[in-house]
Amino acid sequence: MLPELNLNDLVRLRKPHPCGSYEWKIVRLGADIGLQCLKCERRIMLTRRELARRLKAILPEKT
Repeated sequence: MLPELNLNDLVRLRKPHPCGSYEWKIVRLGADIGLQCLKCERRIMLTRRELARRLKAILPEKT
């Protein structure tokens, strides 16, 4: 199961984006989850099931 996620949470995925970054910010919640790469700002949409498979960690908030 997918853990509780909120908008603007930072997550780390298992495989890197082609730009080299592993970190993403959650920008949309719903049936699909919208993610934005923190390095190149590219946006993607993943189903909840796909995100649960790719998710490695939920990162702590940067203060």
